[in-house]
Amino acid sequence: MPVSPDPGFVFSGTAIEWRGPAPFVFLEVPAETSDDIKEAARGQEYWGQVAVEVRIGDTDFRTALFPKDGRYLVPLKVAVRRAEGIEVGQRLTATLELAPRS
Repeated sequence: MPVSPDPGFVFSGTAIEWRGPAPFVFLEVPAETSDDIKEAARGQEYWGQVAVEVRIGDTDFRTALFPKDGRYLVPLKVAVRRAEGIEVGQRLTATLELAPRS
């Protein structure tokens, strides 16, 4: 992720598991940060999702935020979890920037 003058959104949250048809792991975005992202992403969202570039530790990845109960969740792919040793229940700090829809 290139360094820009605007660091985007920096927040801490907990890695949670959400069981559906298959287990998924997400990073919870705090409510206040979710509100700020929602405002900044106005017009960029699609089906409630927002394309973002994320950095956790030394790992950069692109994904789309998942809306749930009025806030956002960051999907944590298996490759990201393995690279950073992320476990469910772990507290993480992430940097997030809005990305153009592709």
